[in-house]
Amino acid sequence: MDNLIMALGWAGLYGPMALGAIGSMIGCAQAGQAACGALLETETGHGRYIGIAAMPSSQSIYGIVVMFALNREITPENAPGLAAIGLLCGLALLFSAAWQGKCCASAINVSKIRPEIFGMSLAPAAIVEGFAVFAFIFALVISAGVPA
Repeated sequence: MDNLIMALGWAGLYGPMALGAIGSMIGCAQAGQAACGALLETETGHGRYIGIAAMPSSQSIYGIVVMFALNREITPENAPGLAAIGLLCGLALLFSAAWQGKCCASAINVSKIRPEIFGMSLAPAAIVEGFAVFAFIFALVISAGVPA
């Protein structure tokens, strides 16, 4: 049983970075595909489309920071806490990055038709980013209570 608990602790340590990176890949791919389509249909504004496509990559950075905050010797006593914090934070980062990619793709699609609403169209992506920041901050705060 201790081996399973230890394995969960290791998964919790690596989970925020890995799951955040998976979500970033999904989100950036979705937004990137919309950006590629917009490049063919518009004459200007190409740089902003590529920039928006990179927005979901921030969840990978949050995951790396949480992984470093959780980094400590894994014992049977602290492994459940590491697993809970790391895996739940990682799942939150994964889903927020994937859905942020959908928001970014929508912003790209609408702004290629009406460029004047470009800034407003980014509001949903910013809101989703805010939830990723909540998960990130809460994981950092809670990680301080996990025994070293």
